[in-house]
Amino acid sequence: MPVWSPDVVVDEALARRLIGQFPEVELRSLRRFAEGWDNAVWLADERWAFRFPQREIGVPGLLHELAVLPKLVRRLPLPVPNPVFVGEPTDGYPWPFFGGEFLPGREACDAGLDADGRLAVALQVAEFARRLHALELPVELPVDVNGRADTTKRVPHTRTQLAEVERLGLWRVPRRVHRLLDEAEQRLPPPEPPVLVHGDLHFRHVLVEGDGAASGVIDWGDVCLADPAIDLQLLWSFLEPEQRAAFLEAYGRPVSEAQLVRARVLALSLCAALAAYGHGERMASVEREALDGLARTALD
Repeated sequence: MPVWSPDVVVDEALARRLIGQFPEVELRSLRRFAEGWDNAVWLADERWAFRFPQREIGVPGLLHELAVLPKLVRRLPLPVPNPVFVGEPTDGYPWPFFGGEFLPGREACDAGLDADGRLAVALQVAEFARRLHALELPVELPVDVNGRADTTKRVPHTRTQLAEVERLGLWRVPRRVHRLLDEAEQRLPPPEPPVLVHGDLHFRHVLVEGDGAASGVIDWGDVCLADPAIDLQLLWSFLEPEQRAAFLEAYGRPVSEAQLVRARVLALSLCAALAAYGHGERMASVEREALDGLARTALD
């Protein structure tokens, strides 16, 4: 059974019953809009996006979202979800959930972006990350909740993920990637002092409008304090080598060589995970973008 299999499936009947906690939501229409490892999103009345954990492991992250997101609204250059409705556990569903105004746009992998289009979006994300990393919020958050900045843990995990991609016949890992992982595991200094980070800033969590502009950053379940490098992995996975300097210039904060390597390792890890997930769930655009991201990350 895949590691992302749900503990509880939020189908239409359950979503309708849970959203019924809020009589101000008319529920003239309801459709399943998106799904990830830990959560499902249902769109009510084409206006309200409700986010439901489907695995217990995702619940702590949702609680962090509820603590952080209201404090980020209108403080960042791209929209973020704003929990307007906070639902309570009930019979048949053991966890809280929330709903807020629907943020329009498609996941970046579905936006049909060419190289120039990806750069335009990435520059907006770089500015977004710069502003986010400068914020200090009166919220207690874990430090590096998934160990993404700790290469002593992340490198072995990445090797396992890449081996799975190879086992599935999706991508052959180049020797230079193995060398990169060896050096990262043995030579990197400890992570930089932690700042507020999104924690999972990959192509599925950046929304893009029809005109090719970024329109929001979603899925904040991994929000935490960590080395800012973990929010910079799009520098490697989303951009061509000649575009990376523009991203760093737009980010505008000092980035060390060690942080660049840390971000690169995470790019390999996330893209490998997303490639396997997209393949297993028959999500062709996710699989394709993740494999392209692996190829880009492998380029010096």
